[in-house]
Amino acid sequence: MDTVRHYTRLSQKNFSIDTNFYPLGSCTMKYNPRACHSLAMLPNFLARHPLAPDSTGQGFLACLYELQEILKDVTGMAGVSLTPMAGAQGEFAGIAMIRAYHDARGDTARTEIIVPDAAHGTNPATAVMCGYTVKEIPTGSDGDVDLDALRAAVGPQTAGLMLTNPSTLGIFERQIQSIQQIVHDAGGLLYYDGANLNAILGKVKPGDMGFDVIHMNLHKTFSTPHGGGGPGAGAVGVAPRLLPFMPIPLVGMVSTEQAVRYRWLTENDLPQSIGRLSAWMGNAGILLRAYIYARMLGAEGMHRVAEFATLNANYLMAELGRIGYTIAFPQRRASHEFIVSAKQLKDTTGVSAMDIAKRLLDKGFHAPTTYFPMLVPECLLIE
Repeated sequence: MDTVRHYTRLSQKNFSIDTNFYPLGSCTMKYNPRACHSLAMLPNFLARHPLAPDSTGQGFLACLYELQEILKDVTGMAGVSLTPMAGAQGEFAGIAMIRAYHDARGDTARTEIIVPDAAHGTNPATAVMCGYTVKEIPTGSDGDVDLDALRAAVGPQTAGLMLTNPSTLGIFERQIQSIQQIVHDAGGLLYYDGANLNAILGKVKPGDMGFDVIHMNLHKTFSTPHGGGGPGAGAVGVAPRLLPFMPIPLVGMVSTEQAVRYRWLTENDLPQSIGRLSAWMGNAGILLRAYIYARMLGAEGMHRVAEFATLNANYLMAELGRIGYTIAFPQRRASHEFIVSAKQLKDTTGVSAMDIAKRLLDKGFHAPTTYFPMLVPECLLIE
């Protein structure tokens, strides 16, 4: 009994999603339902070998196929690939598909990807890894993309624009229809960074906004464990024009009068695919957890996720504003995260955003994201 008590006490020293919450902005550290974990650990899922014949894994393939269909419906996209194993890898897949699309049309003069100055750092890194140069455009004082700067930036050299909506500033991009029109009129494609998809889940679809490709952080929006750097799943969704270039494998369904059968779709089915990004089917256990989470929620549950994420963010933003923190965009409603600035506090007392974050740790609270995005001085990004 002493041994049990000893290790129980040690376990209670850990800071975990079971004992507290993580207000890390742009990270969506949601609670991970134990039911998702338990079902994904069923022996027939857990022990399945990736080289097992399709005929012996129809249940597994059916789950992945249905997850593809759920994500298509959630995002308004024409197709979904589950194989990328992280958000950054999903980004890479998306921009690689944009490049493959332009190359297939012989439009090789398109050498630039446009990125707002409030973007996640992975956006310009992804563009460079895919062989593009990066053109940064500014954010207006109201938090929206500067449309005049965007109009000046686009041209025959534009391959696409990478955009997070809601942005890392925690506000919804109100000019999205104008943005997509400007980019598409210039011959470019529109990329959706799905890091903040949780804010609009079940409410609005990126496909309806005019996006051509999206990556989804299933380990964030669909609540699978992602502390400690992994594991992740960066599923990508595409508009019809990018369907031939999706990464493989996919899961296809063959329906006959006698039965429904599922099978892998490979290079033979998609000869223009950008190829494989992971061994087998990516992080299959994470995909199963995401599928179970989506089925548990249903359409109405997804609506409530976005509603409560937004409600919680606006409540906390109002409370922090009430006690004296400077709200970065007080005239705008928070989507699911928001920014407060400690600049005034630092100027008057010398206490910085970093000091606040470290003191929260001293008191047993996880600190929010600090000093990102860099547009706001002494920034605390809270989700």
